[in-house]
Amino acid sequence: MQIFGVDIGGSGIKGAPVDLDKGDLAQERCKVLTPHPATPDGVADGVKQVVDHFGWSGPVGLTFPGVITDGTHIRTAANVDKSWIDTDARTLFSERLGGLPVTVVNDADAAGVAEMEFGAGRDRKGVVLLLTFGTGIGSALFVDGELVPNTELGHLELGGHDAEKKASSKVKEDEDLSWEHWARRVNKYLAHVEMLFTPSLFIIGGGVSRKAEKFLPYIEGIKAEVVPAQLQNNAGIVGAAMRAAHHAK
Repeated sequence: MQIFGVDIGGSGIKGAPVDLDKGDLAQERCKVLTPHPATPDGVADGVKQVVDHFGWSGPVGLTFPGVITDGTHIRTAANVDKSWIDTDARTLFSERLGGLPVTVVNDADAAGVAEMEFGAGRDRKGVVLLLTFGTGIGSALFVDGELVPNTELGHLELGGHDAEKKASSKVKEDEDLSWEHWARRVNKYLAHVEMLFTPSLFIIGGGVSRKAEKFLPYIEGIKAEVVPAQLQNNAGIVGAAMRAAHHAK
């Protein structure tokens, strides 16, 4: 079974049909740049461009970098334009896609769902936390495999700032931090989150998961197991498609 997944990020919008039996992309993904400012209309146009690239005409799952309530209402928009707040995202995207059925889910939650089913969290019980490091820091919290949605732990305070303002991969690039220097910041963040939630497993997602060997050796003193996401930067696309398939039943 194939369902289309789209991952909306602060820097790019990427999507592809997903093979839900394998938990992997069925075709090479298409990516367009996220418009700046990342307004609802601009992002919806980008999503349409990605979906149209494949001539897709079925259900579509979409991730969004913010809190979503009732599966459609946007409550926060830290890394996109503030005009997203209170937007009915499901209606917006469905109308832009010519009436296709649309499911919208928090971006880190989508990545987490995919990793728990097909990746590093498979068959893991207890408390598991996936953290995506990108434009910001996203989080997905699971207890015995069940998602606790919209945790947004990237906004925990770290050194007097939102953690994602100190330890996201964008900050690493913007401040030209070495892998070791950046990893030390990530280490402090993980220690803080571990104190609050006592997970048995941290899964590190986002683009940095492809380069885990460059920073994981510097992560020290964390009692939980710390591993890179196995689906790497495709986890959000796969998770979005999984959610769309669930709602299509």
